[in-house]
Amino acid sequence: MAFKENILSKYKDEPTPLGKIRQSAKKQLEALELPTHKNENWKFTNVKALDKAPFSFEEGEISMTTWYHYPGTVSNPIAVDATNPDAVLGANLSVNLSGDNVPYYASGTYYGTGWDTFEPTLGITSSGAIFFTNYNGLGDGTHIIRSTDQGLSWEDVGPFGMSDDQGQTPNSNDPYLYVDKFNDKLVKFDMHALTAMFVEYSDDDGETWSTPFPVEGYYAPQDHQSIASMPHSNAIVGDVVYVYCINTGSPAAGAQCSRSLDGGHTWDAQQIGYPTESFGNQCSGLHGHVAGGSDGWVYRGNPSCEGPAVYASSDGGYTWSEHTITTEVGMQQGWHSHEVATAVDEGGNIHATWISTDQMIWYANSQDHGESWGSPLMVSAPGIKETGFPTIFAGDSGRVVIGYIGEMNDVTANNSTSGGVGWGGYMAIMTDAFNDVPLITSIAVNLPGDPLDDTSDCGNVRCGGFGDFIDVEIDDEGRPWVALAHNTAGFQEAIIGTFVTGPALYGDLISLPELPLGGNSTLKMS
Repeated sequence: MAFKENILSKYKDEPTPLGKIRQSAKKQLEALELPTHKNENWKFTNVKALDKAPFSFEEGEISMTTWYHYPGTVSNPIAVDATNPDAVLGANLSVNLSGDNVPYYASGTYYGTGWDTFEPTLGITSSGAIFFTNYNGLGDGTHIIRSTDQGLSWEDVGPFGMSDDQGQTPNSNDPYLYVDKFNDKLVKFDMHALTAMFVEYSDDDGETWSTPFPVEGYYAPQDHQSIASMPHSNAIVGDVVYVYCINTGSPAAGAQCSRSLDGGHTWDAQQIGYPTESFGNQCSGLHGHVAGGSDGWVYRGNPSCEGPAVYASSDGGYTWSEHTITTEVGMQQGWHSHEVATAVDEGGNIHATWISTDQMIWYANSQDHGESWGSPLMVSAPGIKETGFPTIFAGDSGRVVIGYIGEMNDVTANNSTSGGVGWGGYMAIMTDAFNDVPLITSIAVNLPGDPLDDTSDCGNVRCGGFGDFIDVEIDDEGRPWVALAHNTAGFQEAIIGTFVTGPALYGDLISLPELPLGGNSTLKMS
């Protein structure tokens, strides 16, 4: 107030031309008022865009495992180093680092869990508890491990004891975990001998579990199971419908899907997960994880016969429409890496990712339920030579994280795993995915000398604990987490990667609180 009074009175009677300007400014100040504790939205304004050096951060130098880059395009499929003005000029890019497209200081790390994993999946409840699949194979099914301190320590929360829980599935070829983001229910699927599926639930952060419920299915083999939930008027019990899909292993048969309207207790018979008019004319049965939106739509990624595609349903998974994303960017033909992964943000927009024939990660989005798509973008980090197992999750509108494994230097070519050779775990983050030239912040969760795998073509074959896929999710704070395996330690230990710090993908676009640095020293299996 003193400052205001000083400004308003200091030049009250100044007769000079400058005084007239000051009197005009005074009137504007009187009208606008200074910000107060009741009017402080101004303080959340990110002024980084006004800085002549947008990649100069108060936190320090950019980490060796962090890259700021612009995406490649169909005509120029090369990542462009955003910190190199000459590279940006050479790529003829017109960029706008303002609004939600501003850079945030970011770095990554990972924490060991002390348990093994295979085809890792994870989920996070509103309490902040993180859940991760622990693969026990034959004899003991899938257990779930839980962390309540942001990945620093973990405990086994079962389900325990085949007598106590009246028959936990003893044999699990594929573990799978899903957290229903609309009601916090934990959903655990186990695949029995490629022919039957059983599902168990927990409504109390894993403290207790239901008995296993069989999931209706006629098609064998059943593989690559995935589930999604979405609020829908078709629900009979509760307010969500569950849609569960499998890979049939048959390109002609395509994916098959079942639905539950009563909270997962009963399931209808499997039906085709694509338009009926396309029956017998599918080109791949392998699909990515199913994704449900708060608007009641559900999506699954799957190649069409023309290219990467998304299949959409607005009626709770009863009928589907097919939407090819692009015919300009093909798909890798490798056995384990040609699926399409999908996610739905809080605005109901679809985000999709896949591996193209160049073995790089590509991305596109749709703002009209898949009817039309933006230009495909190559989003792999600069220097990446090969990728594998892309997966995606979305937060608030236009905020996306893509998790994948990548290889900077080939193991076979270098005949070594030292000096940054081998496969690492990566996250690509966009805070303004709908921007004409979105800034991508890519982080590796492991250091160059600490590879997660040293198999030459890990992205195209089963690699230790990676199996066929990995998983990524965002907690309610807006922090991304990626489920990975550390295979070179010899134990396929489940590890979870995240930001040390970086931009929040939910809520106010601010820097997340800093977490402790992890890495190889946190591995617990021996």
